[in-house]
Amino acid sequence: MYLEFKKQVETLLKETLSQLGTAVEDLDLEPSKHADLSSKVAFRLASREKKNPKELAEKIVKSANISKFPFIGEIKAIGPYINIYTSKKYLEETFFRIRSEGSSFGGGFCKGDILLEHTSANPNGPLHVGHIRNSVIGDTLVRILRKAGYNVETQYYVNDMGRQIAIVSWALSHFDFDTSKKSDHAIADVYIKANIKLEEEPEKVAEIDRLMQLVERGDESTIKTFSEAVSLALDGIKETLLRMNIFHDSFPYESTFVRSGAVTRIIEEIKATGRTYIDDGALVLDLDDYGFEKKLVIQRSDGTSLYITRDLAYHEWKGERADRMIDILGSDHKVISSQLKATLNLLGKPEPEVVIFEFVSLPEGSMSTRKGKFISADELLDQVEEQAFVEVDMRRPEMSDDFKQKVARMVGIGAVRYDIIKVSPEKSTVFNWKDALDFEKQGAPFIQYSHARACSILKKAQKEGIWKEDFVMNPSLLIEDTEVELIKKMAIFDSVIDHCARELKPHTLAIYARELAESFNQFYRFVPVINVDDEKLRVTRLGLVDCARIALAISLETLGIDAPESM
Repeated sequence: MYLEFKKQVETLLKETLSQLGTAVEDLDLEPSKHADLSSKVAFRLASREKKNPKELAEKIVKSANISKFPFIGEIKAIGPYINIYTSKKYLEETFFRIRSEGSSFGGGFCKGDILLEHTSANPNGPLHVGHIRNSVIGDTLVRILRKAGYNVETQYYVNDMGRQIAIVSWALSHFDFDTSKKSDHAIADVYIKANIKLEEEPEKVAEIDRLMQLVERGDESTIKTFSEAVSLALDGIKETLLRMNIFHDSFPYESTFVRSGAVTRIIEEIKATGRTYIDDGALVLDLDDYGFEKKLVIQRSDGTSLYITRDLAYHEWKGERADRMIDILGSDHKVISSQLKATLNLLGKPEPEVVIFEFVSLPEGSMSTRKGKFISADELLDQVEEQAFVEVDMRRPEMSDDFKQKVARMVGIGAVRYDIIKVSPEKSTVFNWKDALDFEKQGAPFIQYSHARACSILKKAQKEGIWKEDFVMNPSLLIEDTEVELIKKMAIFDSVIDHCARELKPHTLAIYARELAESFNQFYRFVPVINVDDEKLRVTRLGLVDCARIALAISLETLGIDAPESM
């Protein structure tokens, strides 16, 4: 709705400026505390035409004809600023569209195919807390982009032939695999033992190098042992992701690009640039003019490829299949991802958009799978769900354990996802489950509770026979400040999605969802809903509660968080 309002404002101002015999490319339109939209276009014109910006603003407003723009209610000049306000029609249309469009409200305005890669953790153990920020950012962006209208395929790029996987494969033939454990955790056990062994007996590292050479040369038996090791880890990882409401459409394997010849082909293309040279037996690419002092190794001295080489082939493949490629990567990949983009640019191939995030940690400190110092995502989720159960039990002691466990899962997973996504990706964060589960701190439980409250109000009204979805409603009756603010907050959902999709900043949606919950609670706190004598007003306010229920559910769904009907 807000995007339509903004488009009408843009058209109005451009037409008005044209009538005045002038034009500008940028109308300087931004939301304002004092108006639904505010323009600083008079400043731009003043400097160019050497006129007073205040007088120009007044002239533009005086010439503007808003009669053919139904969503524009008023336009004013406040000093040099042009303030534009929404109309009653805009508010009423928002109300009716939410109720008629339901879960499809606020999206579908973009087109195009996107391949988005996220998580892609090495399959040498379970996901730990450091990984799941990648997963949550990636999955939330997928949901946002799909809501915007894009066709998005989400991928987990599987490292199935690097050194770490060679160590896992070697470990499985030297140590017992504990089948009683979740498979990714059992893989971590043997991987940790193998690293200890290799540190104690460094001469055995040659066995790892040999395995890497064999798999790159296409040795079938070695490839099979690598694949079995990877599958064991991935099965457990997928289970954890599913628990967090995170799904991948496909799992491309890096070995595919070696076997297909794509890696060899791209190495030859890189050589053809004339920028490569041999350094201590390895093939190196010079990217000095792209601003990189550190040289990029493309091929080892023993002829094996590196992760970056296979990644280049993977991105070449992706670039042929989508309009946009998006990678979610940790800050430790900042340099290598920039080198990857530079190399693709050098070769004249499409480059990915890269979202770099700082890591999430726990108060306990940093983590390392190799050293066995990590807290798995499974352990974290177990702990949070246990604490969520305590909260639910305290608030709803009369309910069954099944109910409490179901709600605890929704609240626990929601708390983790929200606490991670609410912080801008480039900022580091520490996850504290006590804060995340605090119903008063306005995190996921606060938003979920607001949705449950809306459901409860409607159920009560329906039980009393004063509410049905098909009752006739009149949103022109909604004139209280909190009613108007709630409608306006729901109306900007499409603008929030648009911003998140363009800027790849999912934390903006998290902030919006919290503000939407606040607006709903403010409305319910100050405006009576069920206890209203005027039947038409009561029904319409219940309709507004239903709109809030829908908008909250959509926001939570787009954040990958369940919307419980009762808490």
